Amino acid sequence: MRGRLALLAVATTSLVLVAFLVPLAVLVDTVAAERATASAVATAHSMAPVVALGDLDALEALVNQASVSTGPPVTVFLPDGTLLGPTAPRGPAVELAARGRSITVETPQGREILVAVQGGPGGTAVIRTFVDAERLRRGVGRSWLVLGLIGLALLAVSVAVADRLALSLIQPVTQVAGVSRRLAGGDLDARVDPAGPPEIRDVGGALNLLAARIRELLAHEREAVADLSHRLRTPVTALRLEVESLGEGDRSGRVGEAVDAVERTVSQVIREARRFDRGGVARCDAPEVIAERVAFWSALAEEQDRPVRLRLAQGPLPVGVSAQDLEVCADVLLENVFAHTPDGTAFTVELAARARGGACLVVSDEGPGITRPDVLDRGASGGASTGLGLDIARRTAERSGGLLRAGAAASGGAEIVVEFGPPLS
Repeated sequence: MRGRLALLAVATTSLVLVAFLVPLAVLVDTVAAERATASAVATAHSMAPVVALGDLDALEALVNQASVSTGPPVTVFLPDGTLLGPTAPRGPAVELAARGRSITVETPQGREILVAVQGGPGGTAVIRTFVDAERLRRGVGRSWLVLGLIGLALLAVSVAVADRLALSLIQPVTQVAGVSRRLAGGDLDARVDPAGPPEIRDVGGALNLLAARIRELLAHEREAVADLSHRLRTPVTALRLEVESLGEGDRSGRVGEAVDAVERTVSQVIREARRFDRGGVARCDAPEVIAERVAFWSALAEEQDRPVRLRLAQGPLPVGVSAQDLEVCADVLLENVFAHTPDGTAFTVELAARARGGACLVVSDEGPGITRPDVLDRGASGGASTGLGLDIARRTAERSGGLLRAGAAASGGAEIVVEFGPPLS
């Protein structure tokens, strides 16, 4: 936009300068020619009285004096055919002037001025002066140069003024765009300092209102989620009492662990809703979390005779998600392995550092592989699941600046790759 405004200023100023400078340049050329002609005419008229008196000696001295001067050459044609001064052709124009008519004749070489002097002895004499083209245009080149420099100076001033005007428009627009990007990145505290023209100030004010409204709606949504999660505590507590009534035993222990997991999830939902509302920064040590979740699922893998291979990068390896979110993401990926592959299927969990910060988590198995092209679509499921697990993992990765992709492993089974970005600060 800044460049376009400067180009517009150059185009507009150029048109104005052409409209004024071209006629002015023509006028300068005309004035220079008229000034040289007037000087030659004055010289010829100053000799007219001497020619009329017929004093040849005085006239010859005057003509010789004019010939050695820096002025235009002067030639006098007397009625008897005598020629005084530099040799000049006695053409039709001289013959016309000899009849008593003073004239000016334009020639390719310059301008010929003929002054008829009547009343002298013997008839009409003719005084001829000739102004060459160089004398007619003397000083014109210098004047045109000055005009050109003035035009360039005015053009530079117009570009400078247009650039300042463009800055006064671009800076507020750039600020609005920057705040929009910050809002899109999740910074709900970003606000515009309205500046610039009234229209841009209105846009900035509207963006501030929009940001405030988004924050208000999100706060309401998170409080609603927290309230709903809090209501789940009552049935979870009742379920725990029922588990305790089962007494001791392996089944009771497993059900108790499941209830503990549900209770932790409910508490985490409440904490996460409140944490986002306070604008907290999410981060955790990925190797520590992944190692803990693989150890948790290894007990079930051992029961199902599933070989587990774990490759972890050396920690600490911080990522831009909370420990609870990373736990949920890892549980989703590992649960899919158990849900969609037969018992005894081996799987591998690998965590490595990303070159640009963060970590890359890869979960692959040796099962039948991915059989649905829409496996990453929200709600898509080929079994009894809700189809939300991979979508939850994907959104967790994207919130940190990463991504999720699914494909085939080298062993022919499924491979899920989740990249997590680094912490914001």
